[in-house]
Amino acid sequence: MNQKVIIVDFGSQVTQLIARRVREQNVYCEIQPYHKPLPQDPTVKGVIFSGGPSSVNDSDAPDFDVDSVIGNLPVLGICYGAQLIAKKSGGKVQSSETREYGRAMLNSSGDSPLFRDLEGDDNQVWMSHGDTITDLPAGYHVIGSTDSVHVAAYQHDNLPVFALQFHPEVTHSLHGADIIRNFLIDICGIKPDWTPASFIEETVADLKAQIGGQKVICGLSGGVDSTVAASLIHRAIGDDLTCIFVDNGILRKGEFEQVMHMYSSLGLNVIGVDAADQFLDALDGVTDPETKRKTIGKIFIDVFQQEADKLDGITFLAQGTIYPDVIESVSVKGPSATIKSHHNVGGLPEQMKLKVVEPLKYLFKDEVRNVGRDLGLSEQFIGRHPFPGPGLAIRILGEITRERVALLQEVDAIFINELRDKEQYDQVWQAFAVLLPINSVGVMGDERTYEQVVALRAVGSRDGMTADWSRLPYEFLGEVSNKIINGVKGVNRVVYDISSKPPATIEWE
Repeated sequence: MNQKVIIVDFGSQVTQLIARRVREQNVYCEIQPYHKPLPQDPTVKGVIFSGGPSSVNDSDAPDFDVDSVIGNLPVLGICYGAQLIAKKSGGKVQSSETREYGRAMLNSSGDSPLFRDLEGDDNQVWMSHGDTITDLPAGYHVIGSTDSVHVAAYQHDNLPVFALQFHPEVTHSLHGADIIRNFLIDICGIKPDWTPASFIEETVADLKAQIGGQKVICGLSGGVDSTVAASLIHRAIGDDLTCIFVDNGILRKGEFEQVMHMYSSLGLNVIGVDAADQFLDALDGVTDPETKRKTIGKIFIDVFQQEADKLDGITFLAQGTIYPDVIESVSVKGPSATIKSHHNVGGLPEQMKLKVVEPLKYLFKDEVRNVGRDLGLSEQFIGRHPFPGPGLAIRILGEITRERVALLQEVDAIFINELRDKEQYDQVWQAFAVLLPINSVGVMGDERTYEQVVALRAVGSRDGMTADWSRLPYEFLGEVSNKIINGVKGVNRVVYDISSKPPATIEWE
């Protein structure tokens, strides 16, 4: 078993970034809510307290038994976590009407192992806090200050307890990764051996134990997540796995046939199911995004259950759920706000006959791709852009009809094909088209038109938790726009989405 760190979540929207930075050091970690006690697990070698939106002086502020950890495990407190340690240990935290937000220069002092090789006054960090630590508790001393914050970093005199008022997990803290590595490797003494190969070995063993000779069906989407999940399970149980790829009527143009052909090369037992009418009939008249997702999720489960009933001894349903799905859907790992429901997380009926197995649910997208490469999967699977489980349903804003699906399929095909032809596809993380629920005035030939508007979206990202819009060449966008308007009847305007995540999400619904 790999050694690991527990991240205690106090509600920060960027807690997952701490996890990303830890994993980048080849150290495994898990996020758990502040109200859950730490596991009695000998593989846990350190604890990180996250930031959070609350003030430690609020009557209902998130609380944690700090004394249960200090002296037993190395601790790193970040922002709210730093203030909580100070207050609970006898220090003073003062609330302020003004919030310090943005870049600051850290002047680190002394010989703290947390700042090994970082001493000096030229270390940019990122602040985001309202409260300020004004008095440290007995037994602690300052190890870093900024022009406006005296206690920007502190540590215990004798115990491995460290705290930062700034956020080392964000990229604006230029040496944040070094600070986190110092905590993990030097202070916690963790061996950085959590690699794709070690994940595969441990996960295959866990799957054998969990499934125990029973049979599994796996829902495939053609994307990297479900493909890697199926490959892991196939390695664990072989022919006891049956895969199902459902044509839900809201796939990309020609995708069902293309994906079935691709899967034929993997040696998986794949059944193709045409359920397009079942999905489209159920979505008739549905416009609310959450209702769309939950409706699609329910039908997926119904279809899988129907197929399982045709087979003997199926007891498990495998899904390609990954960590961002869990984080954004339901706050099962902490009090962070729910962003949206994912069809394979928020749409499961309460009394589903099949038990769920999700071997990737604690991995980020880039980690899934690395595991896929170690499994020997082709880049035709690894390099595919993410495609949402609800498919084009959440890229058609408003009502879903067969006509609107067909129109968006044509637009999307032109966009994706042009990205491939112009060697832009691998330069972006995800690209797609969105059909908007509005018409606009145009002129085509000598006639006035009043037709539909589509938006093109292309983003760069590492894991889907944050993303920036892709700076595709103007000439390329112009060519794509002309091809769409000239080639797709019913569209007379194309716009390009230049929103980043946050504040927007990648998908429009």
